[in-house]
Amino acid sequence: MNLLKNRLREFKLSGIYNSVEERIAYANEKSLSYTEFLELLLEDEENNRRGNSYKKRYSKAKIPYCKTLEEFDFSFQPSIDKRLINDCATCQFINDKRNIVFIGNPGTGKTHLSIGIAIKALAKGYKVLFTSVSEMLQSLHFSKADNSYYQKLRYYLLPDLLIMDELGFKRLPNYSADDFFEVISKRYENGSIIISTNKSFEQWMDIFSDSVLPSAIIDRIAHHCTVIKINGQSYRTKNLKKKGGDA
Repeated sequence: MNLLKNRLREFKLSGIYNSVEERIAYANEKSLSYTEFLELLLEDEENNRRGNSYKKRYSKAKIPYCKTLEEFDFSFQPSIDKRLINDCATCQFINDKRNIVFIGNPGTGKTHLSIGIAIKALAKGYKVLFTSVSEMLQSLHFSKADNSYYQKLRYYLLPDLLIMDELGFKRLPNYSADDFFEVISKRYENGSIIISTNKSFEQWMDIFSDSVLPSAIIDRIAHHCTVIKINGQSYRTKNLKKKGGDA
């Protein structure tokens, strides 16, 4: 057995390595055929590799916290069409290279929904990256100092789904419009984007100092896009009101 397990380790078959002793005992007990036994071992290896792949992709996704769609309180946000969210959860929009834009006030669940869809995408084998808009633009700006700009740009272009959180919470600096446009234009019809923002498209002109690029940015994002507007109250405000009511 030790020799067999050493060979499995050499061939990097860790899924079979971890289960081979139990599978042998099970096969003897059930009088499995060689084919059935081999199928079980291959299934163990496949499940192990799938699990490892998910863990690696989840780590690289930089999701700030785990929030699933099943945890979302749709009853508190009746303006959201749950069927539309369920459709997004199929991740067909990623195959179609479409975008999603969540528009709503702070605390209404935009980030929760974005992360929930991201987790669904990871479970289906997609590569995902989560970033705040300000962090992404600052990272791109700083990369110009050491000539790593195009390497950093590829970092935001390679994932199947790029989630850009918190657009519009503060006015972006002058240099940022070009970098933002670069990401949007290169992902256009090549990769999906989810944007969460507290500003309607009409108000995006106020976010960027540049007066021309916002129109080009909106044009590319909105061309293949599902826009989900959330008109409800903040979850955080709800909790504060509960505490105030109890007092």
